[in-house]
Amino acid sequence: MTLLLVALGAAVGAPLRLVAGHLLDRAELPWGTLAVNVVGSTLLGAFSALALSGSASALLGTGFCGGLTTYSAFAVKAHEHRWAAGAGYVVLTLALSLAGCALGFALAA
Repeated sequence: MTLLLVALGAAVGAPLRLVAGHLLDRAELPWGTLAVNVVGSTLLGAFSALALSGSASALLGTGFCGGLTTYSAFAVKAHEHRWAAGAGYVVLTLALSLAGCALGFALAA
């Protein structure tokens, strides 16, 4: 049952990630990839504060947030922007994602 819930959550999160990347990623900054990582981190912070049950955590945390966020695209986008711009993108993504997680946790607690 848990595997099915994770798959169901990912089936919603992953297409949202694809659409956000397609609509918002730009050569100067991959806004869509940044957005899904920040939004997913914020939601996961909130879900963590709510101490969801195993089933809800599988569906929303692991499934939806796991499907929505993307480390692989984040790494590729950082690499595509070479050293200085790529490093700036990494710092921006990490800072905003951590801040989002903290904000989500604080708002839901």
